[in-house]
Amino acid sequence: MFGLWRAWKRSRFLGRELPSHWLGILEEHVPFFAGFGELERDLFLQRLKVFVWRLAWIEAGGMEIDDKVRVVISAAAVRLALHLDEDIYARLSEIVVYPSHYHHQDEDSVVFGEAHAWGTVVLSWDAVLHGLGNPHDGHDTATHEFAHVLDRNSGEFNGTPELRARGHYRPWALVLSQRYERLRAGETSERHVLREYGATNEAVFFSVAT
Repeated sequence: MFGLWRAWKRSRFLGRELPSHWLGILEEHVPFFAGFGELERDLFLQRLKVFVWRLAWIEAGGMEIDDKVRVVISAAAVRLALHLDEDIYARLSEIVVYPSHYHHQDEDSVVFGEAHAWGTVVLSWDAVLHGLGNPHDGHDTATHEFAHVLDRNSGEFNGTPELRARGHYRPWALVLSQRYERLRAGETSERHVLREYGATNEAVFFSVAT
């Protein structure tokens, strides 16, 4: 029943015309968009419409959410899942956006983004723009958090997203665990590429590597 409902809603969104100003937003704020070939570009834009219009967008900390915010954040999510199942983000229901970094109540630590098990992603808009605008510095908050969502889609946050075949899980686990343990051990070859934060646990390792 839920699958039929999702398919019906998706068909309605796909039938709507892409707002022309979205292309300008993508060209200005999403550098990777220019690298798509014609087929990938068309697929990306179709998926983008569904992602933007399906979710609830919630303002926090004085943030004002407009199409620019929706399109840029959605672009980061859609890129990760462009060639995956159309329902890969089915458990995601809402995105909360702060204008900048925020703090948990009664905590001093700075937070740039979070992915929750119950279908919510929380993001700092400043961090999103910085991450997409600097593709070579190893910091991309939106990509990091949406990688957590893909990870959670398999059932839990454990560094192993839903793979295409049962036989893929063993080699995935082998490579993941080897690289994760090397990062934890502080091996130079790993630390040269991945941030130390990736050694927190396997789920964080997956998102940092992504």
